[in-house]
Amino acid sequence: MIKTISKTQKFMMNCVLVQLFIFTYLNIKILFVVGKGHGGTR
Repeated sequence: MIKTISKTQKFMMNCVLVQLFIFTYLNIKILFVVGKGHGGTR
């Protein structure tokens, strides 16, 4: 039982980490594209 719970917790943590990574990656990509587009104004 303990092994199964720890496995599930690990899986949940991995899911959260993956979601955070994807979210951050998309945000950086968008910021990079926006910054590139508005680079002439700086």
